[in-house]
Order: sequence, then structure tokens, then C-alpha cells
Amino acid sequence: MDVTQVLRMNGGDGDYSYSNNSLLPRKVISMTKPIIDDALTNLYSALNFPKTLIMADLGCSSGPNTLLVASELVKSVDKIRQKFGNDESPEIQIYLNDLPQNDFKTIFLSVPKFRKNLTNQMVSNNSSSPCYISGVPGSFYTRLFLRKSLHFVYSSYSLMWLSQVPEMIDINKGNIYMSITSPPSVIKAYREQFQKDFSTFLKCRADEMVSEGRMVLTILGRQSDDPCSKECCYIWDLLAASLKDMVTEGLIEEEKLDSFNIPQYTPSPKEVCNEVKKEGSFMIDRLEVSEVNWDASTGNNLNLSEEEDVQGYNMGKCMRAVAEPLVLSHFGDSTIDEVFKRYAENIKSSMSREKTKHINVTVSVTRKG
Repeated sequence: MDVTQVLRMNGGDGDYSYSNNSLLPRKVISMTKPIIDDALTNLYSALNFPKTLIMADLGCSSGPNTLLVASELVKSVDKIRQKFGNDESPEIQIYLNDLPQNDFKTIFLSVPKFRKNLTNQMVSNNSSSPCYISGVPGSFYTRLFLRKSLHFVYSSYSLMWLSQVPEMIDINKGNIYMSITSPPSVIKAYREQFQKDFSTFLKCRADEMVSEGRMVLTILGRQSDDPCSKECCYIWDLLAASLKDMVTEGLIEEEKLDSFNIPQYTPSPKEVCNEVKKEGSFMIDRLEVSEVNWDASTGNNLNLSEEEDVQGYNMGKCMRAVAEPLVLSHFGDSTIDEVFKRYAENIKSSMSREKTKHINVTVSVTRKG
């Protein structure tokens, strides 16, 4: 699997698009806003009230969350500027980055509306920050920007994705991710791939960021030291169960299942901390863990009689928006609807029996001088 070619969220604005199934990541963005505001406040002061700010959103995806982040960054900077009593707002350049297969077209078509909404939200302030948006296709595990050009870097729900499927010496039989039944060598391969990738990411950003620049990263993770804990693997176990049922029924070849592995690693806070310290270019300001329930993928306008079914269905659509390109590239399109129909049923069943949640690890760091 060439991850750079197949890893993307479903584009467009259809029923299974990421644009229409990203309430859960939106909730996570909202939850981490105080950490972002704190980092921007410290940045603005440390840089002695700069007249320009260069920012990057890495792994921006597409849909409403992409420009929501940009909007929140601009509004936060403007509030900070007013707090410090400065009349002149800095000009802000925001780079939106994702892999080349990302639906950048949908983003760019939304920019005029974004500018209009931002102007309306800040209409009471004639000195509101001018904001310029640019797209930067490419892997964030490579250099993307000029040396010492970035003041602020943000990423949410992206860095758990690996640059490649880990190279394994043993078959991860019957699994598509780390599991309690995975061979120890598989767990080791996943861990080492994360360590290599995250270290590379930090080195690239260290080259691109100015001294005293800030970076806030939110990663889908886990609290447990066990990389196979249910809190991080369960969502993929349910997809594996759907695929295994289809193997039993002769709808999918067993060899196809055994050769499919999700290129993701959900780190613990300890692992994130260790890698930042090991790389050495950044000082950790904050390291926090939060939780978000799977039912955050559903809005709050449901009555109790329909809530359970709709929540499971919507979480199923959310995961389809995330995983469909990966599954499609490996298994083909003849079984794709059946795979995700069964996956949604498994998710719904799980949500009806127990409280299901994602764990988020957020780290805020400063580029050392």
C-alpha cells in the first residue's frame, strides 16, 4: 500500500464525505481551543507583537473543519492583539497542508464564503487581521516550508497516521491493526514506525520554525501503556470483525484480509513526551489528555427514541468517510458497501452496550532558540 496515494478522507459533499461526517473531529478542535489560545498568546508576546504571522495547519483534510481552524486562529490572534492594547493587527498567512490526494478543490471553493463570514464576525473591529490562505500538498513527514519561516504550527487528528504500513516479519493474521492476538513483532513494528515518523516530523518542523515559535498537536491516542488496549484498538477491531465474517462467507479472500493493515499508531502521552525530548528541538509547555465519546459524531437534535440507532449509524458514516479510501484500494469496490454496512451494525451494537470513547493526546511546544 502506497500510503501517500490512498490515505485521504472521502472528498466532495456526498452522504459518505468527510465534509458531512466530521462532527467528532470538530468537537475535538473545540475542546483544545484553550490550549491554542494560550500558545498564541505566549507567541505574540515572545515575538514582541509581530506585524506578520505565518501559520500552518498540517493534515487539514477538507470540509468545514478546515476553514473553521483558520477562522479560529485569526479570531484568537485578533482578541490577543486587543488584549495587549495594540491598534494594528498582524497580517496572517495560513498554509493548509495535506497529502496530494486530499480534496483541495472543495477547500478553495469555500474560501470566498470563509472570507465573507470572517469579515461579518469581526465587523465591529475595523482593524481585523488580513488573512491569506494557501494550499501546500505533500507529506508532513518531509520538509514543506522555507527554513525558519513558520511562527505557529497546528495539527489535529493527523499525526496518528503513519507514513507507511509498518514492515512486519510476521503476518498479522485475522487482524487489520494492533490487537491482543497480534504477534509481538507486529506491535514492535508499529511502535518503531511511529517513533521514526514522529521524530522525522519534529526534525522537519524544527527546521521550518522560528525560534520561540509554537506548535500545538492533537493526536488520537491512548492513556494506557498497552498499545493493544481497547481504548485505541476497538474501533478497528470492529472493522476486522466485519471483514472476518465476510471471509467466512466466502465474500472476501482470507489472504486479502491477512495482508491488510491500517497505517496508524495511537500513542500514549508518555510516548509523545519521550519522542519530543529525544528529538531535542522543542520544549514542552503543556501535555494533556482528553476524551470524546463516539456519539459526538451525532448532533444534539435527536429525541430519545431515535438517538441510539442514529448515533451508531452516524459513527459508522464517520468511519466510512475516514477509512473507505484505504479499504477500497485493497479490497476493491465490489464489496465496499457490504463491508461498511456490517461495520456500521457492529458499531451500533457496541454503542448500545457500552460507553465508547476516543482518547486524545494534545501537546503544546515551543521551538528552542
